[in-house]
Amino acid sequence: MSSTKFKAAVVQAAPVFMNLDGCVDKAIDLIEKASQEGARIIAFPECWFPGYPWWIWLSITAHNMKYFQQYHENSLVLGGDAYARLSRSAAENKIYVSAGVSERDYGSLYIAQLLFDDQGELVQGRRKLKPTHMERTVFGEGNGSDIEVFESDIGRLGQLCCWEHLQPLTKYAMYSMHEQVHIAAWPSFSCYPRAYSLGPELNCAVAQVYAVEGQCYVLSSCGVVSQEMVDLLVETEEQAELLSVGGGFAQIYAPDGSPVCDPMPETEEGLLIAEIDLGAIAIAKSFADPVGHYSRPDVMRLLLNRSAQPKVEEFPSEGFEEVTAEQDVANDD
Repeated sequence: MSSTKFKAAVVQAAPVFMNLDGCVDKAIDLIEKASQEGARIIAFPECWFPGYPWWIWLSITAHNMKYFQQYHENSLVLGGDAYARLSRSAAENKIYVSAGVSERDYGSLYIAQLLFDDQGELVQGRRKLKPTHMERTVFGEGNGSDIEVFESDIGRLGQLCCWEHLQPLTKYAMYSMHEQVHIAAWPSFSCYPRAYSLGPELNCAVAQVYAVEGQCYVLSSCGVVSQEMVDLLVETEEQAELLSVGGGFAQIYAPDGSPVCDPMPETEEGLLIAEIDLGAIAIAKSFADPVGHYSRPDVMRLLLNRSAQPKVEEFPSEGFEEVTAEQDVANDD
């Protein structure tokens, strides 16, 4: 087990809503600040580029189509200008960057996490395996290849979004890859205040449990709903009861589940920074390693398919000609 020590930063901030260039400008400022503070990695919230589409929880889908074109046009394209700027910023500041984005792939959008290394190279571009509830009116799904942990010079890194942390099998698959630093991206916890399962108490607990279950550090980034976002999206008194300013509950959890940062007020924006000591993982693992000495594979095992399935398979040209020739012979007979 590595004894590597380094600083990590998590973002608690509002995006420049539905303005991708503005989000990247703001992100670069945060990346530079984290680097100046000595952080080796920075984690951004879910769909922070260009902002989480909160309208999906406020009105029927037909009404919400008025937002979709702007959101689609401001979603990030792999290899595009916004992508290149984030890559450059990671390299210039010598910092790993986990960016929670709405990824545009031609006509479809995906909840994605892009992990750049400190040279600006893309380590992983993953998509949320199953968008949650109303998210499925906007976003498509990922596949098994998105469940992955990567070796780096700051440890074994993995990422999941939001309620992927409520999927026991997904979590166990990640634990089985011996994750050491986990990025948990959350959008904000200020929507549907009467729904306890969507609030900060439960979801912060979920991130905390991930740390103690997997004996890893969890970088739990969290978005903030700004007054500008509320002014844009809230049109009725009923909607005003469903979405409010704030919802920022970022934190970093140690492998024993303990929070290691003083939290910011939920409406405040900034960075939480803490020291990561990978050596502490060995102590946590000595108590309970769910994929090692604390497992019972003779009783329970997980079946995981990490192969991406193509949407279109092209028929080999040579094979096609051979089949056609055989069919011609058969037809002649």
